Amino acid sequence: MRSEEPTQPHQRLDAELTLLWRRLRWMSVTLARKVDDGLEAPAYGLLGAVHDAGSGVRGGDLAERFGLDKSTVSRQIAQLESLGLVERVTDPDDKRARLIHITDAGRDMVFRLRVARGEWLRTALQPWAESDVERLVALVGKLNESVGTVLGKGQDHPV
Repeated sequence: MRSEEPTQPHQRLDAELTLLWRRLRWMSVTLARKVDDGLEAPAYGLLGAVHDAGSGVRGGDLAERFGLDKSTVSRQIAQLESLGLVERVTDPDDKRARLIHITDAGRDMVFRLRVARGEWLRTALQPWAESDVERLVALVGKLNESVGTVLGKGQDHPV
């Protein structure tokens, strides 16, 4: 089997997104370690989601949002809890359920990580015109919306 360069736009996009994902993953791991070497990069994503949820979120909802097994989310939440970044509290609407709330230390961690990531991206995109960065933001937002729509329909790929 011979390897060929992708020629179709969607194939080229896939190749570029794959490379970008690897590079951003490296950046996430590296910056998470610099901010707190006890925090695993995947747990940072969950911490950010708990932060953005505001009033608390159920672990099952996080698992669904990230497409992860509940046991994986539970392990990562336990790590965040052991670091004092989140706490589990009883859901006032359903006393059987627990909500995950971010702590002040967790909010501080999210802030520090987001600042570090923003600075890293600012450095990487420094040669770009501001209008190009704004266009990229709009296009990535549109891409996220399209991908979310497909995933929301339970499709592995568009028909």
